[in-house]
Amino acid sequence: MTVDDKLIAKLAKLSSLEIDDTRKEILKTELADIINFVENLSEIDVSNIEATFSPIEGGTPLREDVANQDLELSKHILKHAPKSEDGYFIVPKIIE
Repeated sequence: MTVDDKLIAKLAKLSSLEIDDTRKEILKTELADIINFVENLSEIDVSNIEATFSPIEGGTPLREDVANQDLELSKHILKHAPKSEDGYFIVPKIIE
């Protein structure tokens, strides 16, 4: 993959960032280094390695999913919210 001005412009647009012209050359070099590193990973032979690994014997311990309600905690959180009403957060409308 080639990191050029077109790719930098596309990434800037997608990330809603303004990239200064003086920074673009450095960014191209850094992104090219990252891409080369990731491409090198595909060359590693992993055919003799198991697909999953966990340092915890027996896998990840699970707990029962039990719902609980702490009204004091809810009141405390809502008290610090910019806007709330009837126990709910009030947020700006984003879909018209």
